[in-house]
Amino acid sequence: MLRYTIRRLAQLVLVVFVLSMLLFAWLRSLPGGPVSALLGDRATPEARAQLEAQLGLDQPIFVQYWRFLERAVTGDFGTSTGVQRGATALDVFLTRIPATLELSILALLLAVAIGIPMGYLAARKRGSWLDNISITWSLVGVAVPVFFLAFLLKFVFAIQLGVLPASGRQDSALDATRVTGFYILDGLLTREWDAALDSFVHLILPAIALSTIPFAVIFRITRAAVLDVMDEDYVRTARAKGLGSMVIRRRHILHNAMLPVVTTIGLQTGALLAGAVLTERVFNIAGIGQAVALGFERKDFPVLQVVILASAMMYVLVNLLVDLSYALIDPRLRTR
Repeated sequence: MLRYTIRRLAQLVLVVFVLSMLLFAWLRSLPGGPVSALLGDRATPEARAQLEAQLGLDQPIFVQYWRFLERAVTGDFGTSTGVQRGATALDVFLTRIPATLELSILALLLAVAIGIPMGYLAARKRGSWLDNISITWSLVGVAVPVFFLAFLLKFVFAIQLGVLPASGRQDSALDATRVTGFYILDGLLTREWDAALDSFVHLILPAIALSTIPFAVIFRITRAAVLDVMDEDYVRTARAKGLGSMVIRRRHILHNAMLPVVTTIGLQTGALLAGAVLTERVFNIAGIGQAVALGFERKDFPVLQVVILASAMMYVLVNLLVDLSYALIDPRLRTR
């Protein structure tokens, strides 16, 4: 297991290095570039040349990339020029990441808690009305765009019925104590139960909207995996030996069907981060998804650099954890 972990960590370092090169090249190929973002499109050639010299943009591209790596290692990505003027790009990311993580974790929990049991039941009741309804519901979850569902949920439950908040992370009238930046956790740590409950209620609509696509994918993969395992010889052998149905389901069917499901859950983390851009905009949640949207609108290249690179690293780390859990479930992978 140790050798497998070291090998996966080495691959992670290589992936992050390649991602940094792609990010560096892509951001510098965008129209305008950092000079236009700082000075505006009507800046004089002399002012542009002076700023390029100050930023080191007149140096060879390899020198620029090396300096970019040196600053990135120390957390120096520059100062925000649009999302939060005057603050460092890293501070913008650190203050906004708790909102996105809270939303993404709740959405993923919803998708897993509903998708896996429903997929298992649909496989056991293959061809029944439950199976047909579940498949139809999962297709709707994939087909309906996240932003449209977010607007629909907001209109029905927040505007028409008025039972859930329409935007934000917490009621501004609450004088809640901030500890970690995770509003629900802060309320629990400080025993401000009303603040924790209010933060949770604010997350219900955006979490439902964000969880639809991961739910649909997890459901379909679980159903297909369970159907495949149920037809395996070792399951029929277990039944022939007289093992109880609960033992067969837990040890033989669910255990082996979880292998592709675990991988799917890890891959859906990237979908959650991508969907958070739209969801956070609709519900006015100040997370990194909203920061990416504002960064593109206002050409805030320092914020785009740190948010995209950090998000990619988080995605790679999650998939590393998925690979390790996969190896724990299936010991054969450790020797490959």
